[in-house]
Amino acid sequence: MNNGLFSSECDTWATPPELFRRLDAEFRFTLDVCALPENTKCERFFTPNDDGLIQPWDGVCWMNPPYGSAISMWMKKAYTEFLERRLTIVCLIPARTDTKWWHDYAMKGEIRFIRRRIRFVGGKSCAPFPSAIVIYRDRWWEGE
Repeated sequence: MNNGLFSSECDTWATPPELFRRLDAEFRFTLDVCALPENTKCERFFTPNDDGLIQPWDGVCWMNPPYGSAISMWMKKAYTEFLERRLTIVCLIPARTDTKWWHDYAMKGEIRFIRRRIRFVGGKSCAPFPSAIVIYRDRWWEGE
C-alpha cells in the first residue's frame, strides 16, 4: 500500500490520464486551477506559485486539489467561483462524506461516485479511499 496517501508527506496526486480524457471529452476543459507544470491537464493552468485560491477562474475548469487540510479551501473556492461566475467546474476529490467541507460544498454540486478506487499517477497502488467527481454547473432545467 502507498503510505504517502495516508500521510501528509504528499498531498498532490496527478490525475489518471484515462479518467481525465473521459471527463475532458464531456466538458472540454480550458483551465486547470491547481496544477504542477509537469502534470497539468490544460494549456492554461495555475501552479502553487500562481495560487489558484486567489486567482479569478474562467472558462471550463478542472480541479484535482491537494488532498490535505487545504482541500476545504479549494472546495469553498470552487463553489464560490461557480456561484459568482456561473462557471462549469469539475472536481476530482476524495469521497469524505463525514467531513464538514463535503456537506458545505461538495453536496451542493452534482456528485458522481467512482466505482473503483483510482490509481493516481505515481502511486504504487490504488488510493486507500474512494473518490468522487463533483460538478458545479448550470443545468438547463434550473430556473424554469
